[in-house]
Amino acid sequence: MAGRGVRWGFNQSLRGGKKMTHSTVARGLCLLGCLLWTVGASAAAPDRFDAAIAHAGRSAADLKRDARDHSSELLRLSGVKPGMTVADMLGGDGYYSESFSYVVGPKGRVLLINNTAFDQWSEPDLKSRLAGNRLPNVEHRTLDLNQMNLKPHSLDAILLSKVYHDLYWVDSEGIWPKIETAAVLDQLAQALKRGGVLLIVDHSAQAGHGNADASSLHRIDEAYAVKDFEGRGFKVIARSDLLRQPEDARDQISYKPPMLGKTDRFVLVFKKVSK
Repeated sequence: MAGRGVRWGFNQSLRGGKKMTHSTVARGLCLLGCLLWTVGASAAAPDRFDAAIAHAGRSAADLKRDARDHSSELLRLSGVKPGMTVADMLGGDGYYSESFSYVVGPKGRVLLINNTAFDQWSEPDLKSRLAGNRLPNVEHRTLDLNQMNLKPHSLDAILLSKVYHDLYWVDSEGIWPKIETAAVLDQLAQALKRGGVLLIVDHSAQAGHGNADASSLHRIDEAYAVKDFEGRGFKVIARSDLLRQPEDARDQISYKPPMLGKTDRFVLVFKKVSK
């Protein structure tokens, strides 16, 4: 937020003279007050991420989710700007795709990438969201994740919201396809521009569990995620505690009661530093 970490030179400039009169102090305090008011007003002013969340026409279900997921704050962490191209990986019904579409604007583009399973789970909400070409800068793709054929260096940002663990999900019931995780992650790394941002939100597993809980609990270890992406030319540039739930023991399945909506979730922002 604006104003945090700001150091003012007011006291130093006053000490520089041999004498400080009451009028000098008064003028200085008045000036400082005006500056602080300006900073406060700036901090309170809505930005492009707030505007995206407040955009007219968003569904009641989305508005309800906004507060629970701190969506404007998460969007802000991505740093996405107008004109950029963003991939919403396994974006489901397109909740974040819609918000990103307002941020990137008419000169930008959002790729809403699902596989067949995610498409099926996301209906009818996905169809309703995209009906009538209401989001013309959102392109919905249904892909085999193992062969996405993404153009190299074509993306400015990638979002993986509560789906990174699914790349490690091994399903014996035929619901979820076999995923070559390393190949998928390599494709994402190659598609992201140097300096591009990867934002991950996921359900926390117990420390040291790695990807062992991905299939049984649909959780993954934060430290494992860091190692996974650092090994592909990424660097952690920010973390957030927005979605922390310290009371979560991290030993129950994430998407069913009693933990539905109550899991501890880590938030990591990576920057691609390699070519």
